[in-house]
Amino acid sequence: MKAWEGRFRGKTHPLMERFSASIDTDRLLYEYDIEGSTAHAEMLQRIGILTEKEKRAILKGLEEIKEEIAHGRFTFSPEKEDIHMHIEARLMEKIGDIGGKLHTGRSRNDQVCLAMKMFLRKELGDIDRGLHGLLASLVKKAEKEKRTLMPGYTHLQRAQVIPFSHFLMAYYQMLKRDREKMGYMKQWCDIMPLGSGALAGSTIPLDREYVRKRLGFKKVSENSIDSVSERDFVADALYIMALIMVHLSRLSEDLILFATEEFSFVSLPDAVCTGSSLMPHKKNPDALELIRGKTARVTGDLVSLLSLLKGLPLAYNRDLQEDKGLLFHAIQTVKESLGIMVLCIDGMTVHREHMEKAVNESYMPAVEMAEYLTLRGMPFRKAHILVGNMVRFCEERKQPLWNMSLKEMKKFSPLFEKDVFTYIEPRAILENRKTKGAASYGEVEKAINAEKKYLNS
Repeated sequence: MKAWEGRFRGKTHPLMERFSASIDTDRLLYEYDIEGSTAHAEMLQRIGILTEKEKRAILKGLEEIKEEIAHGRFTFSPEKEDIHMHIEARLMEKIGDIGGKLHTGRSRNDQVCLAMKMFLRKELGDIDRGLHGLLASLVKKAEKEKRTLMPGYTHLQRAQVIPFSHFLMAYYQMLKRDREKMGYMKQWCDIMPLGSGALAGSTIPLDREYVRKRLGFKKVSENSIDSVSERDFVADALYIMALIMVHLSRLSEDLILFATEEFSFVSLPDAVCTGSSLMPHKKNPDALELIRGKTARVTGDLVSLLSLLKGLPLAYNRDLQEDKGLLFHAIQTVKESLGIMVLCIDGMTVHREHMEKAVNESYMPAVEMAEYLTLRGMPFRKAHILVGNMVRFCEERKQPLWNMSLKEMKKFSPLFEKDVFTYIEPRAILENRKTKGAASYGEVEKAINAEKKYLNS
């Protein structure tokens, strides 16, 4: 029996039942639906719709259903469409018509929105812990590599010398912002929709405040039409999931490059790599490639939801059924990707000698050489051109800048003195940078100490 079949003479076609069923997706919400139904039943007893005996029968039945689903003893069928109708139908099988009283004053429209918000509150907590774990791994690795030299890149060309720790802390800052954004969006999951009904509320004096407190929401929704049709909280969650994946994908790309023989900056742990079915020597960074690839699907989840919402009239429309698969997929992917990246960072071997070799074989100190001249009164634009000429001079002779003699340097400018060799030495550069947040030993030390306190707070 369908909840709405009193209006119809004909039966639903089996193809339509399969086409419209969402049970294969939304069965994940069963615990939240039962928890919401429990609070709703308690409220109905408080306002006199249910007797104490009826309430107890409903709560007992819901608890038994929860156990049946959890232990795989529950039978699912596309005829009942979704998890909400499955639970209601099973409750009526168990306790008869009393079970039909549970739906008093509510609609699947507000019911599903409630379950999704409860689900998302829990999942955001899990992702927060996953982000915290990855942030801790990045800080730990950065502290170990505080003084490791590496080239910093722009346009994938060697640009300026940096500590490897500063590179790691750049990704730390990206993911910390994601965590803070996620904390901000939790407030939109803390608005309780139950009691909005299908779109207009109820003539029954439902005690929404009781249900709000019972389920731990901060406030009740203020517009019943908006309550059942808005999915901003899903869009916000998908945006943050997509952004986390984009940041993980960028980190994956860097580590994939750094693990190549051409770079040889790092080696990835065997636990996250695979080999080739043909080439015995291969060690492929499959875990990172999969993060990079799965990012495309999560960003697609966000675009799919926004496309789904853009033309919907108020209030609820069945299109919204498609939101759950997108959200569930994105959340599961992010949780797994965070765990994989922790394994990569914790198990990664850093080849300091190869990084330092790349620094010493570059013309990166050209920036600091121009700044040396600027501090001695030369306009920066002039210093930039002059040092560019010096780089070209060295390139033609296949020598680094610091292999020029002072006599050769003075041919370009009399402002050069012996101290220039100290000024452009890579470790001296990292000691001498003055700006807050710069790629210097001192600023990295401050950042690591500050973030250790943040993670322990």
